[in-house]
Amino acid sequence: MKIVIFGGTGFVGLNVAEVLLARGHEVTLYDRKQLPAGAERFFADHRERLSIIQGEITDIERIDALVKQGFDAIILGAAITAGDQLERTTTSSILEINVMAQMPILSVAIRRGVRRVINLSSASAYGAAGQRYPVLDEETPCDPVSFYAISKFTSERSVARLAELWGGDFLSVRLSAVFGPWEQIGKVRDTPSLQFQILAAFARGEPALLPAPGIKDWTYAPDAAEAVAVLIEAERPRHRLYNISSGAAWSALQWGEAFAALHPGLECRLASPGEKTFIKLHGGDRAPMSVKRMADEFGWRARFGCVESAAAMSAWWMQHKEGI
Repeated sequence: MKIVIFGGTGFVGLNVAEVLLARGHEVTLYDRKQLPAGAERFFADHRERLSIIQGEITDIERIDALVKQGFDAIILGAAITAGDQLERTTTSSILEINVMAQMPILSVAIRRGVRRVINLSSASAYGAAGQRYPVLDEETPCDPVSFYAISKFTSERSVARLAELWGGDFLSVRLSAVFGPWEQIGKVRDTPSLQFQILAAFARGEPALLPAPGIKDWTYAPDAAEAVAVLIEAERPRHRLYNISSGAAWSALQWGEAFAALHPGLECRLASPGEKTFIKLHGGDRAPMSVKRMADEFGWRARFGCVESAAAMSAWWMQHKEGI
């Protein structure tokens, strides 16, 4: 299949691209940013099936010309992933990029006969509901609070409504607490995972001191990417919304301890009272997301738990440490 990923050189986009290429697909990455240096070297072997186009997500004429070349699927991954600071300074941009920029792309997809569109949403769409329910499934009423959460929930509803109006094969996925290879921060992403921050401390030669355990249904990025690939390849998905999660809650502290155990001299622990830590939590603890829908329909479940993802990330880190 020919697939274009908008926001393709970002964290999740690169993981999805890696999985799709490994499954034999042709992939085009469309993003305002170039490939990170480490990714440039890593993806060099795939250049016969990988194209990279620099462009703005709002440049609809250029996007129309691109999609006109013929694509089987589009992944909408361009987004401003905003914490409190970005929310204060880029409120309008969050809504513009995360919601409004999608609408003309979806129109192009309909006009150009794209078979399937996957909208990458977020567990943040559940919002305050995450503290009121023991498990979050796709039917749980949402209560988004932050502008990022509001934008993601709105994108889901907008994508679903356009699909109803025009008969498009459009799906949304809610990604839960993703971490792993190729994670990066920048002007449009100021909410790095606790795992990223733990590795950054290790790379500086410092102990990783956490302000709290950080319990979530953390999801290793290659698992999330595989789930997206399953949905792209599926002949007739029965739903328009799917949760993608490890399905189990565990702490970033446990993960950091498991990672440190593989590297003598590294230390991960809770900060003592009065002890300074540079590691920041983004959002409080919330209930885990159910992945029953993905499991029942496609047989998909995450392969990496806490210990397994620590071991996999350790191997990756040893190859790409300079990029952290």
